[in-house]
Amino acid sequence: MKSLTPLSSRERVSRALRFERPDRTPRDFAAVPAVWQRLEEHFRTTDREAVLRRLKADCRVVSYDRFCRHPDDPAADMPAAPGSAPAGGLWQRTEPDGASRDIWGVRRRRVKAACAEYEHFASHPLADAESLDDLKAYRWPSPDWWNFDGLARCIGTLNEHGPFHIRYRVGSVFETAWSLAGFEKFLVDLLSRPALPVYIMERITEVHVENLRRALALAGDGIDLVYFYDDLGAATGPLIGPELYRRRIQPFHQRIIDVAAAHGKPVMLHSCGSVHGLIPRWIDMGVRVLNPIQPLARNMEPERLAADFGGRIAFHGGIDIQRLLPGAGAAEVRERVARVSEILGAEGGYIMAGSHHLQADTPLANVLAMYDAG
Repeated sequence: MKSLTPLSSRERVSRALRFERPDRTPRDFAAVPAVWQRLEEHFRTTDREAVLRRLKADCRVVSYDRFCRHPDDPAADMPAAPGSAPAGGLWQRTEPDGASRDIWGVRRRRVKAACAEYEHFASHPLADAESLDDLKAYRWPSPDWWNFDGLARCIGTLNEHGPFHIRYRVGSVFETAWSLAGFEKFLVDLLSRPALPVYIMERITEVHVENLRRALALAGDGIDLVYFYDDLGAATGPLIGPELYRRRIQPFHQRIIDVAAAHGKPVMLHSCGSVHGLIPRWIDMGVRVLNPIQPLARNMEPERLAADFGGRIAFHGGIDIQRLLPGAGAAEVRERVARVSEILGAEGGYIMAGSHHLQADTPLANVLAMYDAG
C-alpha cells in the first residue's frame, strides 16, 4: 500500500535501504553525454538538475574528484560529471595533445565509436615498473591535495530542490590500480609478484580512506551513503577468483567500509558483470547496496538475486542497457521497469536505474518510458 503522504526523496531512499517499502520505487539516473543532451533538448533546459527533477530522480552524487587541488595545477578542468551529479565535477587536466590526465597520472583519449565518443587509455604510467623502488619513486597523490571546505556548500546546492539522498563517491582501488599499471600486467603481477600490486593499492587506499574521514567529519548528516566502485565481474563470471579477492583486494575494500561504518553510513559498491558468488562476502563485509545489477550477466537475473539475497542487501540498477533500452518499444520498457521494481523492491531494498550509464543508442522515447516522464 502506498503512503498517503508523499515522502521526500531522501526519506524515500532511506526507507528502501532499511528494507521498508516506500511510497514509490526510488529512482536514480546516469547517462552518457549524448543522452543528457537529448533530455535537455526535450525538456528545453540546459540545467541538468532540472532534468533530474523532471525524471523524478531521488539521488544525487558528490565526488571526491571535485575537491582535488593538484599542487601543479589547482585550476585544472572541472567538467560536469556525465552521470547523476550536476555539481560533482571531475578533476582532469587537458594536455597539449588533447589527451586528459587524471589525478593519479593516467592518460585517456577520446575515441569516436558508431554513435558516441568514449574515453580509451592512452598510457599507463606504471607499465614499466619492475620493483618496489620503481613504485616508491612515483609521484603519488597525497590527501593534502584535497580541500573539502566547499563540501557542505556543494551538498547545499544539490539539495536546493530537495532534500535528496546524497552519496559521496570515494573512487576505486582495484580499477585505479590496474589503470596505472595496465590490466594484463597488473593481474599477472597479482599472482606472480603480489608485493607490487599490493603496494599500488595501498597507496590508493591511503588517500581514499583519509579523504573519506575528512569528508564525513565535515559533512556530518549531509551525506547519506558512501559509494565506491571496482568492476570485478565479466559477463560469465568474476575477473578473479574469490580466494584471490579475499587475500589481495578485500582488505582494502574493508578499510573503506569500516570508515563509513564508524560514521554510521551505509555503503554502496559498484561492480559490473557476474559477481553472484562474491555477494555473500560483500554482505558479510558490510556492503548495504549493490550496483549496477547487469541482468544479462550470468546468475545476475533479478529473480535469482531476489531469491538468494533479498532482504540482506539492497539493489541499485538492473534495467538492462544492452538490449532492452536500445531495442525494445516504450511499452515493453515500462512493463519491464515495473516488473523489476516489483521483483527487487517487493519489501523495499531497491533503487531503479539503468544497469550502467544509459548509452547513446537508447532512444529518447525509451528513456522517458523508463522514468514515465513526458
